[in-house]
Amino acid sequence: MADEGNGSNSAGEQTASEENTEGSNSGGEPKKELPADMFYDYEELRSRPFITPGSGIPEDFLRLSHSFGYDSRRRANLKLLDEQTLVFIAGNFLVLLDVSTEERRYLRSCSGGGIGAIAVHPSRDYFVVAEKGNKPDVIVYEYPSLKPYRVLRGGAEREFSFLDFNRAGSLLASVAGEPDFLLTLWTWSQEEVTLSCKTVSQEVYRISFSPYDPELMTSSGAGHIRFWKMAATLTGLKLRGAVGLFGKTAATDIDGFVELPDGKVVSGTEWGNLLLWEGNTIEAEICRKEARSCHAGTVQPFALEDGRLMTFGTDGFVRTWDLDRIDSTAIDGDSGRFEMEPVNEMLVGHNVCLSSVVRSSLSDSFVWFAQDSNGAIWKLDLSFTNTAPDPECLFSFHAGPIRGLDVSDESHLMATTALDRSVRVFDFLSNRELITSRFNQGGTSLCWAPSSVNQGGGLLVTGFKDGVVRLLELYNPERLQGVPETGAETGAELRLRQAFKPHNAAVTAVAYEQDGLVLATGSLDSTVFFFAVGDKYNPIGFIQVPGPVQALQWSPRSHAENKLLVFCRNGHVVEVQRPDPDPDPEAEASLKTFQLWDVPSRAFRFHSIKSQIKRDEEVRRRQAEKEKKKKEREEKLKNLKNKAAELLEEEEEEELPPLHVPDPPSPVCCGFYSQPGHFWLSMGGFDAGFLYHCKFSQDQDQDPDRRQDRPFDFRLLADADDDPVRSVTFSSSRQLLLCGMTSGSIRIYPLQPGDVGLSSMQAYWALSVHDNQNGRLRHVRCSHDDLFLLTAADDGNIFSFCLLPPEELQNKLQRQAAKVPSPRVGVESEALALDIEDPAAYSIETAKQKLEKDSVRREAELMVAEKQRQLAELQRKFKQVLTDNQKLPEHVRLRPEELQLHPLFTQLAEELKVQKVEEVRKQLAWERERSQIALRKLQERLKTSMGADIVSVLAIRSDHRVSTYSLPPLPEPLTWIRARSEPDGDAARDRRKSRTEPATDGDQAEEVLVPRPPAARQARIKLGARQEERLRKDAERAEQARAKIETRRQEWAQIYSEKPPDDYVDSQFLQAIRDVKENIGDVVRRKEPRVNAEKKKEELISLQLKIREKQTEMNGRIVALRDAKLQLLSRLAARLQRLQDVQQRLAAHRRLPLPALPAMSPQETPERKLRCSGAVLQRCGAGWARIQVEEGGAVGLLEQLEEEMKAEEQEVGGETQILLASSGAREEEEEELSELEKEVQREEEIRLLHQQDCLLQEMETSVRRFDSELLQLLVQKLLLDQQLKLLDLRLLTIFREMLLLRQFQSREEALQEKLRGCLQKEENITSKLEECNELLELKTRDVTRLQERDKALTATFQASLGDENPFEDFLTKVFRKKIKRVKKKKERPGAEEEEKDSEDDSGEDSDSDTDYDSDGEEDGAALDDSVCPKGCEPELLENTLQLRERRLDLEEQLMEEKMAAEALSRDSETLIKKEKIVKNNRQGVEKDLELMNQEKQQKMNQLDVVVSLQLHQILFVTDGSVPSDLSEALVLDRTELHRLQDCIQNLEAEKVQQKDLLDQDQQRQTRLVHEEKDMLAMIQKLELQCDELMMKKFGRLVDLEALQVLPGNRRLEELKQEKLLLEGAHAKELRLWEVKLEEELQAKMEVLETNSDHLRGVIRLHRQKAGLEAELYGRQRKTGRQQFQDFRRRSDQETIQSLQETAKTQSEQADALIAEIHFLSSKGGQVLPPSSARTSPHVPLPSPLSDK
Repeated sequence: MADEGNGSNSAGEQTASEENTEGSNSGGEPKKELPADMFYDYEELRSRPFITPGSGIPEDFLRLSHSFGYDSRRRANLKLLDEQTLVFIAGNFLVLLDVSTEERRYLRSCSGGGIGAIAVHPSRDYFVVAEKGNKPDVIVYEYPSLKPYRVLRGGAEREFSFLDFNRAGSLLASVAGEPDFLLTLWTWSQEEVTLSCKTVSQEVYRISFSPYDPELMTSSGAGHIRFWKMAATLTGLKLRGAVGLFGKTAATDIDGFVELPDGKVVSGTEWGNLLLWEGNTIEAEICRKEARSCHAGTVQPFALEDGRLMTFGTDGFVRTWDLDRIDSTAIDGDSGRFEMEPVNEMLVGHNVCLSSVVRSSLSDSFVWFAQDSNGAIWKLDLSFTNTAPDPECLFSFHAGPIRGLDVSDESHLMATTALDRSVRVFDFLSNRELITSRFNQGGTSLCWAPSSVNQGGGLLVTGFKDGVVRLLELYNPERLQGVPETGAETGAELRLRQAFKPHNAAVTAVAYEQDGLVLATGSLDSTVFFFAVGDKYNPIGFIQVPGPVQALQWSPRSHAENKLLVFCRNGHVVEVQRPDPDPDPEAEASLKTFQLWDVPSRAFRFHSIKSQIKRDEEVRRRQAEKEKKKKEREEKLKNLKNKAAELLEEEEEEELPPLHVPDPPSPVCCGFYSQPGHFWLSMGGFDAGFLYHCKFSQDQDQDPDRRQDRPFDFRLLADADDDPVRSVTFSSSRQLLLCGMTSGSIRIYPLQPGDVGLSSMQAYWALSVHDNQNGRLRHVRCSHDDLFLLTAADDGNIFSFCLLPPEELQNKLQRQAAKVPSPRVGVESEALALDIEDPAAYSIETAKQKLEKDSVRREAELMVAEKQRQLAELQRKFKQVLTDNQKLPEHVRLRPEELQLHPLFTQLAEELKVQKVEEVRKQLAWERERSQIALRKLQERLKTSMGADIVSVLAIRSDHRVSTYSLPPLPEPLTWIRARSEPDGDAARDRRKSRTEPATDGDQAEEVLVPRPPAARQARIKLGARQEERLRKDAERAEQARAKIETRRQEWAQIYSEKPPDDYVDSQFLQAIRDVKENIGDVVRRKEPRVNAEKKKEELISLQLKIREKQTEMNGRIVALRDAKLQLLSRLAARLQRLQDVQQRLAAHRRLPLPALPAMSPQETPERKLRCSGAVLQRCGAGWARIQVEEGGAVGLLEQLEEEMKAEEQEVGGETQILLASSGAREEEEEELSELEKEVQREEEIRLLHQQDCLLQEMETSVRRFDSELLQLLVQKLLLDQQLKLLDLRLLTIFREMLLLRQFQSREEALQEKLRGCLQKEENITSKLEECNELLELKTRDVTRLQERDKALTATFQASLGDENPFEDFLTKVFRKKIKRVKKKKERPGAEEEEKDSEDDSGEDSDSDTDYDSDGEEDGAALDDSVCPKGCEPELLENTLQLRERRLDLEEQLMEEKMAAEALSRDSETLIKKEKIVKNNRQGVEKDLELMNQEKQQKMNQLDVVVSLQLHQILFVTDGSVPSDLSEALVLDRTELHRLQDCIQNLEAEKVQQKDLLDQDQQRQTRLVHEEKDMLAMIQKLELQCDELMMKKFGRLVDLEALQVLPGNRRLEELKQEKLLLEGAHAKELRLWEVKLEEELQAKMEVLETNSDHLRGVIRLHRQKAGLEAELYGRQRKTGRQQFQDFRRRSDQETIQSLQETAKTQSEQADALIAEIHFLSSKGGQVLPPSSARTSPHVPLPSPLSDK
């Protein structure tokens, strides 16, 4: 019954459209139907825990108490059995949940590998559970009895992903997951496989039968959708599948779909739109108006009600759509979208992510139950009426992996947290949830504070993903008002007590010290933070560890010191001494960081020893095998003298497996203390499968990253190489070690008391609890009284188990519900603690560092302010000193040099300043660069906005001025026209893809089928190496010859294909002639071919840009001149200052008038309007508010800045004038001078007068040079103005041409579009025609090749007959006979091609199509090829039959190729006709376009164009004067005129050159014609010689190519090899007979010795008999006749009688021995024991070959 179902496994690897496996029992006995009342025993099917044999551990060690979770992330994990019962998968259990009473019933997985999928029968009387594991089963249960009704076996290798019934409920479809992806249709009531085939090599999410057509099915999954159809054929049902083609639409994962009555399918997408499928293509993409998506996120359609499609999405909405409104005419042809709005919609919830829905079992009910991926089950009323109730959340669970779990040590309470941002508290005694609190980040760890920390037992410490740790208080709020305590706890509340953020990453571990004084938290940021426990948790500090923290464990109370064991994920373990919980406040305040530098610690880095353990085991195993084999050899070789072979054999040993150390190191999963300094580790990855006992090394000076610490002991975990231990916990008595495994199973090891070394860890009890793939068991906890066991895993499930039977458990428990802690005194009056809601908030260390930086910054600012104040005071004092010094007389007054410091001090101060400035510059480098970039951007923006400002540069000594052009910013650059790509007319040719590759593949496949002389029968003789080598070389030589022939054939084909026809003309010449004809004599049209409005617009913009470039260039030169003027003014000011210094030392009458210093006009520097100093900006900023208030906003910011700048310039000018006046008015007092002093004064005066003249002359020269440069630039600007005016005229002309061309634009665009359509059609037809011709040529080659193969096959048949074969006629008829044969299916390379071509499967013929020729019926009527004629070799007949099969295959292929060639020929003729029609249409459109261009050119020629010419440019003169009428003149560019003249000369030279080439070509043609005639004659002569040689050698003309490709004769080699084998076998048999003869002789000698022994035994027995008779006789004589001896006489008689019987028996034995001696004296005897019957002496001896 189950074996027939297993037969479908092999079919899963074949294509779905062509290869199907049927489960019917065809060709055998009819299968017996299963009775309808047959059930299986659930206790026999369900999986049981594994128990170590002989351990004595009871099977019911744990009993499932309750399931608190729900795997909401699993697809389709919600089904409805009846109106009140929901069913879903929870790990290895199936949960039946009563909606009203919340009662749960459980069914355990039968495989122990988990549950893959569930489905409910349409009648609700059955439900199906698909298992996971190794070759899992599908089990059908009856409801509500929950009895196993049917077991379907053999539908998957590892797991099932989805199940579905058809509408009638008679068929069940199952889809397997990786690796087989097998689709199976079951007749489930009889446990039979109806059909089985492979889907696609991708995960399948869903499969369903069409409710409207029972023969249609649809499946969808990762990146695909597939449409199936069941078809009845002569061989049974077949299943064909067509893969959906997304086309232009992006491929998407499809979670849901709905079949429509007309055969179409509506599916969802990942981006929220709906796809309407017709066939296997997308007809339309449905979206909302304005291209909005139907749903935000993934969408799934799930029902069709009265033409309304119902969908739900991950956005929490349920919407209905009117599909009747979809009209093909309203679908956008470009995008393929159809826009519509939903008819109704309902928001289930804001934080709801719907993943599946199931409808109520009641008819005409609008109630649906929905699965929320965020951990909830909803009840929805989708009637969309005003009276419909709101969505109701029936149940709420954790969503996703459980990251934290802990239990109270005072009560039966459990707390959990997960990444769904919730913390939940459960009462696992009454099996209910007490309270749920939600936060803004997901929880990652949780710890229930011990009673030493919180007496009430209600404090929870929870770590979150953002690094925040929250202290939560659990209490009963009913006791706040003094409500008396009752036995039942009904309420609970979680209150935030404190929140702090010690880490910048997720908190992965939280642990309290044994005394409850210190709390430690670990994080992924590789830090461990310590807090002092109290009413408020204060930070002590943190340490840095080598890697992300995996777990924390404090040393137990049995240890003398309090230490923390830190397990890092990267293989490091750190032991830290507990820090002081009460540090010195003063010392703490002085610290600038919380990092603890002086905490004693020890480090351990795990070094893998697993490969060493494996090697040691292998060494022990080999040693044991070696000892065993040694003993066996010693027993066998006791009588042998030579033991050299033994010694040599002992020396040969296999190499040991190499040592392997994983890189990167294996991660740490968990660990725990064993004794001080010692601990156990569980590793993942390569090192899984062991518990390693480790200890800290004494040498702790080495770098932790370079340590290589090895465990000193280990414990093997059975069957755990790929299943590492994720969590470990002990019972309160430490006699049970509980391990949570990666596979979701739990293991329990009984231990002896005080066994820290785990030496008693031998037997164990294991049970699969959570999902085996996604249910890593991270948390295992025991209750405080060891009565319950709690587990939580990554599949979102939480289970509670009890360790006692229910009766004993009730006796031990005094309560029915757990006790909720009472609130603290005064908790109701306390203010709520402040929470940390910002994920980017500073951590404790970051906040401290920021405060420290702020403090340092404030101190620095105060120091700078103090230094600035001191500097200002010193500056004030120094100015006062300068003023006082100035007031002193000249002879007392100190010189400036005397007031300066010593240069050494100045140098030192300068060096120090430079050093500090450099440091500050490095610190502010980034800020400086950022500010510079911002300033540059702002300046560029201001320049752009002020581009219209005109800069005028004035001459200094004249009235000349030169001004820039006003360049307002362009409104929008239109240069994009230049970059716009031209229509690529040749793109289609480039895109055309050659379709000859499949034919090439086919050719390669057929080359293997070239006929070769086949063997007469299947080779049963294995040839030797030499024969195989000879045959291989013959085959290689034949293959090389075949390849050489094929290469030569291809070369000839290429040569002939490249041969031009007789009427060939070079296309380049024709194109050149056409170009000349089109362009000659039409200069204007040649210069501007087919100009349109867009090109004119482009030309207009290009000219505008050219004008702007010239203006910009001139503006740059003018601005550069302005800048030169500024530099000149600065130089003049410097020279003027020097001149003033010189004149101060001259007498007043010697001083020449100072030249006036020119000033810059505001017109020359318009950009200075917004340039102001820092002081002005500060004053403006300070007075901005005052100005706004006083002037009411009348004075703007710009005006205020200008006023401030003018005032500042006036102040500077005033100071300068005052300085000049003071210097000019200062006169020195005359004093009495000596003659020598007067002479020196005169020399000084002469030198100063010379300097005065030179300075004045330099100033005058600089001014004149600037004025000349300005005048020269002014002249160039005037010339540029002239050119720009001409360009403006040209711009106006182009604009008029553009307006004219726009009149033709619509007509031209229409014609161009029409021309493009014609070109596209012509190109497509040409492409198709070329492809068709290529395929036709390939088919022709294939036909030729097949014909050649047919000839070769016939030649092979003739060669196999040999010469003068008497059965040649019979074998020829057999070979030529046409028989009825079934067509063979073409094998395809794989499922990939089948998926691509699956849409063509519907047109394939049935498998029962035949190839039958009635013409051969007459010939084959009297010919029986199944019987070999007498005298004919059977091998030859079998060879002939094989050749016939190959001939028929070739004829079929030849017929198919010919039919394909004919079809291609018809297609080619049709395409040629279409090409002619399209070409005529194209020529007509081109002609219309040419006429329109001519009309356009004529109108353009009528436009008036203004051209400015100089007199020397006019060559059109009459009698030496310019005519008054220039209408006949032609305006040409001089370069164009020269080009035309040069072109005439070039054409004449080219004409002569072409004439010479023509003469050379004619001579070459004549020579080639003579050579061709000679070659033909030579070929004929060689052919005759070849024929003569063949006749001499073979006696007939043969095909040399077929002769070259014939390989060696394998049959001959096999016969030779068979002869050698027979000779060897006969020699071996002869040796066996000789050995047998020696054995018989030896046996004969042994028999003779045995017979002698028997004879001696007979003699001995006769002697004993004589002695007994004499003794008997003596006793009889001594016997008296007394009456009192009667009794004795009777006893003696009995003894005598027994002795007589003994003697008789011995006599018989003696006779038997004598007979046996006679028998054994002859050959062929057989010795039997005395008690056995004699063997017949005529039994023949066994032959030595009888065993074979």
